[in-house]
Amino acid sequence: MRISFPSNSNNEAFGRAVVAAFAAQLDPTIDELSDIKTAVSEAVTNCIVHAYRDTIGMIYITAKYDDHGTLQIKIRDKGCGIADVEQAMQPLFTTAGEERAGLGFAVMESFMDKLRVTSKLGSGTTVTMQKNLARRVMKNG
Repeated sequence: MRISFPSNSNNEAFGRAVVAAFAAQLDPTIDELSDIKTAVSEAVTNCIVHAYRDTIGMIYITAKYDDHGTLQIKIRDKGCGIADVEQAMQPLFTTAGEERAGLGFAVMESFMDKLRVTSKLGSGTTVTMQKNLARRVMKNG
């Protein structure tokens, strides 16, 4: 599944809903689906708040799953990038001032089984998340 949309704040819910609908094909538990939605919300919000700051850019989401019930979600932007990914992933670190808690990456990490963040200044950031679903029903055809 591939989708792209502008980084308007009202599109955060849209991105979350699209990924949730895609993930629903794997018959996740309610908790698993909630975890996925929360992590996607955080990643999309990071694009809106940090990547594009005072401008509008595009957010790109790809999602896929395998026969073992592993869901992989990539959320990418072409924004300003992150100077120090390791520092940015530390809880409470933020570049957006006092109104932000600096917990986005920590939340993503706690709700997903794997999290990887790659970034290049001036070129954007890619957040790759993986969720191994406890139960699944693969539907053929």
